[in-house]
Amino acid sequence: MPKYFTLPEAESLLPEVENLLHSCIQAKQDYDRAEQEIQAFMQRIALTGGMVVSTEKIGHARARKDSSARILKGSLEKLEEIGCLVKDLDMGLIDFPTLYRDKEVYLCWKLGESGISHWHHVADGFAGRRAIDSDFLSNHRGS
Repeated sequence: MPKYFTLPEAESLLPEVENLLHSCIQAKQDYDRAEQEIQAFMQRIALTGGMVVSTEKIGHARARKDSSARILKGSLEKLEEIGCLVKDLDMGLIDFPTLYRDKEVYLCWKLGESGISHWHHVADGFAGRRAIDSDFLSNHRGS
């Protein structure tokens, strides 16, 4: 059963969530750069018929890729432990499950926003974001 957040609970977690999200984004970028470097090495080897390449450089790229993958996995696991949902890592989009009129919906936050000001139905996603208004505040609750 998911954890349901009140708006104040979710907002109190934003500094930690933001730090973890930045860690995820940086690790993903580092992973992608290392993967591109490895692919470039492999392509050069294939094009030159097995030329001798620096195994040290490939080893460093693989080590960076592995390290980045561990950091990314660890940060995503911490976000999961908090109970929020990473919807789009590239956009920095996070949802916090909550209940509105006894139905599960999501408080929606995007990296760069100063606080949580939107929510959406589970099926609607980011495109269906709605501003949090007095009706929502009066009829939503955590677990």
